[in-house]
Amino acid sequence: MTAAPHAASPTQRPAWGVLSQLAAQPQPHLRERLTTAGRHTMQAAAQGTGIRLDFTRQAFDGAVWSALMQLARESNVAGQRDAMFSGQTINTSEGRAVLHVALRGTPGADGAAAPWGSDIQRLVQNELQRVCDFAERVRGGAVKSSTGAVFTDVVNIGIGGSDLGPRMAADALAPLCSDHLRVHFVSNPDAWALHSTLRGLNPATTLVIVASKTFTTQETMTNAASVRRWLQDGGISGAAQSAHLVAVTAAPAKSSAAGYPSEHTFTFWDWVGGRYSLWSALGLPLAMAVGATAFRELLAGAQAMDTHFQTAPLDQNLPVIMALSGVWNRNFLHCPTQLLSCYPSRLVRFAPFVQQMDMESNGKRTRQDGQAVDTGTGPIVWGGLGIDGQHAYFQLLHQGTHRVPVEFIGVETEDTPLPMAAEHHRVVNLNLCAQAQALALGRNEADTRAALLAEGLSERDTERLASQRSFPGDVPNSTVWIDQLSPHRLGALIALYEHKVFVQAAIWGINAYDQWGVELGKTMAKAMENV
Repeated sequence: MTAAPHAASPTQRPAWGVLSQLAAQPQPHLRERLTTAGRHTMQAAAQGTGIRLDFTRQAFDGAVWSALMQLARESNVAGQRDAMFSGQTINTSEGRAVLHVALRGTPGADGAAAPWGSDIQRLVQNELQRVCDFAERVRGGAVKSSTGAVFTDVVNIGIGGSDLGPRMAADALAPLCSDHLRVHFVSNPDAWALHSTLRGLNPATTLVIVASKTFTTQETMTNAASVRRWLQDGGISGAAQSAHLVAVTAAPAKSSAAGYPSEHTFTFWDWVGGRYSLWSALGLPLAMAVGATAFRELLAGAQAMDTHFQTAPLDQNLPVIMALSGVWNRNFLHCPTQLLSCYPSRLVRFAPFVQQMDMESNGKRTRQDGQAVDTGTGPIVWGGLGIDGQHAYFQLLHQGTHRVPVEFIGVETEDTPLPMAAEHHRVVNLNLCAQAQALALGRNEADTRAALLAEGLSERDTERLASQRSFPGDVPNSTVWIDQLSPHRLGALIALYEHKVFVQAAIWGINAYDQWGVELGKTMAKAMENV
């Protein structure tokens, strides 16, 4: 069943007009908003996920919030959500369902009860079991190389969704990674990227995973060919290479023709978008790194966020709250970018991961009805580690001419086995909280003059420097707090952002699940190669 695109332009909805009128009125500074009664209640938590959201520093009031809620209702966000979870064809340009949520289904669950049906449930669970069994056999040494040696290294070759997700999660879950099976990731076809990974490895004890949905991706196939040459030069040639090769693909016939054995081939399906594919067999390198139990916990965390998204009231629904905050900032406060600032260092790759998820999904200028959009759509998403950013681009956030909304991510507990880990953790979270408050409040010239005089500056120097050391503030920001950085919580965090992207697409009336701009570049590269 195909889900019909909802409405035409979101500007035709009454709530959009109300929001436009509210945005046209003088906007109080966040310094003033934060003193209003009941402001502290702008927080929500997703039960069973360990995640809570503090959005007290978003630049709206109760009237705006009510209108945003009404916009969500008029956009039929709940109905579009239910269409996705029930397996309807919501990717209308490609005629596909969008069922990465099915990949999180509970092992052993009654397939008949699954909204996407028993056939998909069975396919998912069978392949998940194969992935987990194979990962454990490699980790335990039961799967051996062509020489009979135990594998010591795994090299995952993929790009985009075939790389960013598992690589990000492996970093985030580093304390759980095996110390006897090292997992490496190569995405860029630049020769140095591959060489710098392979130069310290032994071909006789290296397992190679080639991850490509079509098994034709130029960058991945280029690297795969070079790795096979490296195996050959290392004495692993001919039929012996099959023991060292693994394919993860939606085109198993192509990988088979290229010499990848069926018992080492893992599949996923066309209803799994690359940027939403960590949960599928493309998570194999992660399962090898952290183990099958932790990988299943990751899926369970995502499923917990799915349940929250499906059942929580809109005004307490974390993906909905984050999405609506972003719509207000993007469409009514006219902020074209969104900063994602992660304070746990293990989330070093989370911003690039979300960048692909968001910008590839919602970087669209055509609605599902085929008409050009008449609103801003996906923001430019950027960012990285917060502490590092404070000593770099945060200067622009505080005193530049751009207004850049921020989503901070922090973790409440620390599990690093370092004698002074608690002090490190205190400093990190102190900085997060300070930046969130400083960006919101800023410091006006009167307060700056008082501060400079208190520092001992002369009246003359104070007058000369006051404007340069004042900060406008009024930067909208939210903080996502995770109680611990475990597989379960990471899964919930990723799913939170997946659903945030979905809600914004539902409001803008765009298809979040195709990526024709990415395909154009691939097509032109192939055409130029054939000239």
